[in-house]
Amino acid sequence: MASRLPIIYVRGFAGSTSGINEAVDDAFYGFNLGATHIRVGSGGEPRFYQFEGPLLRLLLEEGYKLSVRGGQQAFLEQAEPDSVDPDTVWIHRFYDPSASTFGAAPEEYNVDPAAERLANFVDLVLAKTRDADQVYLVAHSMGGLICRSVIQRHLAEPAKKVAKVFTYGTPHGGIDVELGGPIGEWVMETFGPAGSDIFRPNVMYGYLKPKSAGAKPPKNWDPRSLGPTDFPVDRFFCLVGTNAGDYDVAAGWSTRAIGVKSDGLVQIRNAYVKGATRAYVHRAHSGRYGLVNSEEGWQNLVRFLFGDVKVETGLWKLRLNTANGQTWQADAKLSIRGIPVVMHEQTAEHHCPVQLIDEAAQHDTPDSPIPLVTTYLLGNRSKAGFARYALSLRVTSLIEKNGIFWFRDHLEQIADWEDTLVIDVAMTDDNSVREAWWGWNSTLEGKIAGVDRMPEPLTKRSDDALWTIPMTDAARAVLGPEAAVSLRISPWT
Repeated sequence: MASRLPIIYVRGFAGSTSGINEAVDDAFYGFNLGATHIRVGSGGEPRFYQFEGPLLRLLLEEGYKLSVRGGQQAFLEQAEPDSVDPDTVWIHRFYDPSASTFGAAPEEYNVDPAAERLANFVDLVLAKTRDADQVYLVAHSMGGLICRSVIQRHLAEPAKKVAKVFTYGTPHGGIDVELGGPIGEWVMETFGPAGSDIFRPNVMYGYLKPKSAGAKPPKNWDPRSLGPTDFPVDRFFCLVGTNAGDYDVAAGWSTRAIGVKSDGLVQIRNAYVKGATRAYVHRAHSGRYGLVNSEEGWQNLVRFLFGDVKVETGLWKLRLNTANGQTWQADAKLSIRGIPVVMHEQTAEHHCPVQLIDEAAQHDTPDSPIPLVTTYLLGNRSKAGFARYALSLRVTSLIEKNGIFWFRDHLEQIADWEDTLVIDVAMTDDNSVREAWWGWNSTLEGKIAGVDRMPEPLTKRSDDALWTIPMTDAARAVLGPEAAVSLRISPWT
């Protein structure tokens, strides 16, 4: 098991004073909330399924502790240096000064002061925690922007104090509306949550820029970029929600204003940091079917924080026919043995397929393959002695003429090629790959679960981390004669 570090949770946007008061009244800012609903069945009808919130699961399953004792800030300030256990969860209570329930006049909320307070809180936690020189930051929605402000603006050397950042549904690229223009601005101002202007790119620049930067964003500034910081982008994980419909439970206006290519509040294209690991899951921004209290969210979180194996999957040496306006999309789904949900689901059905032609223009070499999915495995926790995961792939071609898809030869929802790659990975005690095997489901006899171990050993390339898997004949006929799947399997701490 990986060594433990303190976890600081940063909640999302609360809106008006009444929403802030409600958040402040909760001792854990909502991180403790679980759920009783799950979508199951072919019709997607909800069923009763009771499961704990992520805070309780950190306590029950991962052995973390809570120390609030009348007020976590007071408790930490009074504690002796190096006296607090490293496996402790803390809540960044940045909304407290903006609440109206404590008698004092509430302060106007702003991201920048909240980030400055978080930077100070990180220092306080580290000063009082033994055997820990870094923390994990876990954030929902706007909380991820507070974390980024800490990394990009308020800590001189953030990589020395922050080990990893995990965000649920954070609007890293801001929040905009499909209606666009003045109408879109009016929708956000009229129907959006109070103070929602903090999600506009020009405002975001103020709290994401380094303190030495200019007052206005440079040309072509992208809020999704971490910018000039020493914090490694591979230590950032973005959970992206793709289910806009279920957010209507909380706010019926938003799906129509924001659009279906979103989690109901944050558009898919805005929900990640460029270059960071991301997982797409069919969950809404919040509510009873929301990201934070979902099984998908928990499983990705616990693997990113505590996993011992990192697996990066990609495609390379594709030779796709682009004549006559032909374009190509891929669907990718990741499942892990023993987990009751799909860990990653990037599909055309959910408005986020892998655009192979666009990606191939930037990648498609052995050392830079077209990225599909990156995941983390708890290899040394596997009771079977090895971890097994399955990557389902579908590749579909479409003809586009003058910006319009041409459907004469199209078979709706029928892929040109699809298959499932099953991989078994066995690790050594020092978290390096001991052995690994693979098999395409189309070549296996019987049920996947009935195969004790996949039949083919992985073949290394020039180094110990990169492996290649050949395609089946059916796949090569569509993707090219040398098409292959690449795997980079490496220790993760």
